[in-house]
Amino acid sequence: MKKKYIWLLLISGLLVALDQLTKVYVHTHFHLGESVSVIPNFFNFTYVRNFGAAFGFLAESHPSFRELFFLSMPPIALVIILGILRSVKDDDTKQIIALSSIFGGAIGNYIDRLRFRYVIDFLDFHLYNRWSWPAFNIADMAIVGGVGLLLLLMFIENRKKETTEGAA
Repeated sequence: MKKKYIWLLLISGLLVALDQLTKVYVHTHFHLGESVSVIPNFFNFTYVRNFGAAFGFLAESHPSFRELFFLSMPPIALVIILGILRSVKDDDTKQIIALSSIFGGAIGNYIDRLRFRYVIDFLDFHLYNRWSWPAFNIADMAIVGGVGLLLLLMFIENRKKETTEGAA
């Protein structure tokens, strides 16, 4: 087995395990809507059920459409990620880590959708309960971190090309 696929299994497996363990803890130890302050006026653990995507996107759409959409899109995304990974060089560790993070995060949230038809969120950042960021979870962090790393790598690669073309 190629090194990049071993990294995919390790990274995404670790992320899925961490994501699911934290969600099981929240689901079994918190009541829906229950909140525990971790850092006063800044960070809570709050049990939230997200029927939509990021920031509740599509949460208010028709349940049949929403379920069809959220149960069909992750497998498609996973196949696309595997296709992209196939073209990545074995020694391109940063890109492998980024794609593996997105892959693991997608699986973590997909497991919730299959089990509950919603995603369990619990990381709740706010300032004095006035300004708040929508609650999220470990899988969300992995997806956003992976996409962010891919964007950074693309930006760096673009800058290198511009510098090389400008010097020629």
